[in-house]
Amino acid sequence: MQNLFKIGFGGGCHWYTEAVFMALKGVHKVEQGFIAPKEDPENFSEAVIVYYYPNLIALKDLVAIHLDTHRSTQNHSMRHKYRSGIYYFMNNEQAVLKELLSALQLEFKEPIITGILPFGAFNASEERFQNYYFKDTEKPFCKTHITPKMQLLKEKYAKHVSTDVL
Repeated sequence: MQNLFKIGFGGGCHWYTEAVFMALKGVHKVEQGFIAPKEDPENFSEAVIVYYYPNLIALKDLVAIHLDTHRSTQNHSMRHKYRSGIYYFMNNEQAVLKELLSALQLEFKEPIITGILPFGAFNASEERFQNYYFKDTEKPFCKTHITPKMQLLKEKYAKHVSTDVL
């Protein structure tokens, strides 16, 4: 039996964050909604929980994909709604994530602002927003915001993209 791990990612609209991670081999499930960090359980922002098999896709690859598919170096005015964060579920993950971010920083010109936060609470999005991209890829938001991210996945991370998406 394979071990299933989970990690939370937030940074931009959870519609595209969900689509990005749903498109990957080794990802079992993606829950779309809002996450609050443990130390501030009322401070929710858009995010996803990704359930993955580490023997099929490494945490380093998930983190790299996350950083590349949202504005991980920009502290824009909507950060309260779109916090750039990685939410861990087990305390031993914090140090690993710090090392990964430090190593991945070399690939960016600007400092990465993505926080590493202990998971606190999750509220799922309404059912009508679940699987937003794959229900209708022709919606205007999908075409202008999500499809370009899917193209980036196909170009830079093709070995991780599910054949259903390619």
